[in-house]
Amino acid sequence: MNLEGKILGNRYEIIEKIGNGGMATVYKSKDSVLNRYVAIKVLRDEFTTDEEFIKRFRIEAQSAASLTHPNIVSIYDVGNEGSLYYIVMELIKGKTLKEIITEEKGPLPWKWSLNIVIQIASALEMAHKNNIVHRDIKPHNIIITEDGVAKVTDFGIAKAVSNSTITAFGTTIGSVHYFSPEHARGGYTDAKSDLYSLGVVMYEMLTGRVPFDADTPVSVALKHMQEKPVEPKELNPSIPQSVNDIIMKAMQKDTNLRYQSATEMLKDLNEALKSPEANFVQIGENMNAATQRISTQEIQEAERKAREQNGKKPSKFKELILKHKVLSGILGAILLFFLVFGISSLIFNIAFPDDVELPNFVNMTQEEAEQTAEELNLKLVIGSEEFSPDVEAGRIISQDPEYQENYMVKERSEITVIVSKGTEKTTVPKVEGMTREEAEQALEEANLTAEITEENDEEVEAGIVISQDIEPDTEVDAGSVVKIVVSKGSGIVMVKVPSLVGKTEQEARDLLEAANLEVNVVNDEDDSKDNGVVLRQNKDAGEEVEEGTTITITVNKVAETKTANFTINVKSITGGYEDTEENPVEESYKKVDIVITVDGNEAFTQPGVDKNNTITADVSGKGSQSVIVTLTDGNGKKYTRSITFNFNSTTKYTFE
Repeated sequence: MNLEGKILGNRYEIIEKIGNGGMATVYKSKDSVLNRYVAIKVLRDEFTTDEEFIKRFRIEAQSAASLTHPNIVSIYDVGNEGSLYYIVMELIKGKTLKEIITEEKGPLPWKWSLNIVIQIASALEMAHKNNIVHRDIKPHNIIITEDGVAKVTDFGIAKAVSNSTITAFGTTIGSVHYFSPEHARGGYTDAKSDLYSLGVVMYEMLTGRVPFDADTPVSVALKHMQEKPVEPKELNPSIPQSVNDIIMKAMQKDTNLRYQSATEMLKDLNEALKSPEANFVQIGENMNAATQRISTQEIQEAERKAREQNGKKPSKFKELILKHKVLSGILGAILLFFLVFGISSLIFNIAFPDDVELPNFVNMTQEEAEQTAEELNLKLVIGSEEFSPDVEAGRIISQDPEYQENYMVKERSEITVIVSKGTEKTTVPKVEGMTREEAEQALEEANLTAEITEENDEEVEAGIVISQDIEPDTEVDAGSVVKIVVSKGSGIVMVKVPSLVGKTEQEARDLLEAANLEVNVVNDEDDSKDNGVVLRQNKDAGEEVEEGTTITITVNKVAETKTANFTINVKSITGGYEDTEENPVEESYKKVDIVITVDGNEAFTQPGVDKNNTITADVSGKGSQSVIVTLTDGNGKKYTRSITFNFNSTTKYTFE
């Protein structure tokens, strides 16, 4: 689909396509409201037919739009027109990290690489603190600006894809070369998965190749899950030991042995810049893992179960022991066996809990969710309560870990949920009479959105709000749109005429268009000036005129010199002659002198041409000019022919 020239959202003009990806096509566009260039990612058709994906796409894109960080590509807007879904993003001038790696055809300098990775990790740190996991960190999604700043793009988008559209390994979005082992096997991914992928990116930057490669994506995924990579220092001995260790720790297959946060990884990255050969990176067992304790209550419960497993109630045991003291010893031993066995079983179950399938708590009531969690021996934790326009009060908005089909968790795992407080309400403020900026701020503070139109008004000063569509003090849903009309004043706008003389015609057109002026072009010829430049303008530069005034510019149009071939049929023009003995012709009458002039300038002469002959002449001229052929015989008699001849369109002509 060719979108060039299309307007999206009544404000974004598609200028040209600048890139293609697995999910979207990227266009350079102009934001007419804020008068700036932006990048717009338009989702491919195959993703726009999945309602679940579109829902997650909106949530994740809007969530990512909240991220403000110098190393994250800003998201300005998310929208759709029919089945066309798009994201409006910051337009970055630069190259992707993948392009830089490919161009270098080998390892990149380790200090430069470390500085880039620090910027990426800083972006991830900020995102992870806002509970946003990228899930598709790879060099293709990292742009290096012309100033050497790293910008991470596509935050949150891969998450929408992985949760909604992945049905088989072959349809996975992103490159499997950078997947974490848990991502490759389709398991639960979190912030530590991003850090694994960042380790793979470091590996490629400093060795010139990815750690695992094979003929098929499945084979690559298996290597991520099963094989240990060759240490980067073996491939590039110039890599400092600490940098080598950071990469190896980030790429640990066991998530407990990796960096547990971007903050922790950043600490080692910065230390590596100061002490590159120091041995400070700790790779080993996770010493921070919590020790599980068994409560007294659990032990007493185990004793009760052990007694019941023996098939007798506790009161029956008492009677039996009192009557048969010898037997009581035997039964005591048996009871002790079952008691120990029951406690041991309980300890085993605590140490090695069973797997249960993670339920989808979203849209359940809090009571339903608690009951479901109890039945599956899971611990439901209420993380917070939040307003939601889409989920009614008391129901679950989201859960962590997120629901995935056939996804297993351990018994007694904590599932954190966010409970809806319903739709937030707010009161519409009075903005009529405010400036545009004051009105926008007042509505934003009231958690409302302003939709602004402008109208001419001779009584209200430009920039002041004339009216609002919702009465002040009305209670509405938070996020509602309040339409306000802002005065444009009397409507007569004066602008200064730009200086146009010496500019090319296109430059002059652009300047006039930018000043909201119309243009009229006439041509003149001046051989002393460059062809195509403005010779004159009918309004002086700096003169103030009304917006929309037509400015006439005179553009130099120098005609090209071209040559035409003229045939002169002398006999036809003069009538020729017959020279016989009976009627001899004077010699002076037999010959003519031929002169051709172009716009009064002599262009061709040939004397003494026989009247019975035909001659040809090559004559040069520019554009449309007057051509006169004059034949003069020896008796002074003249024969003339004249035409207006266009040298640009005709190459031959016969005078008869």
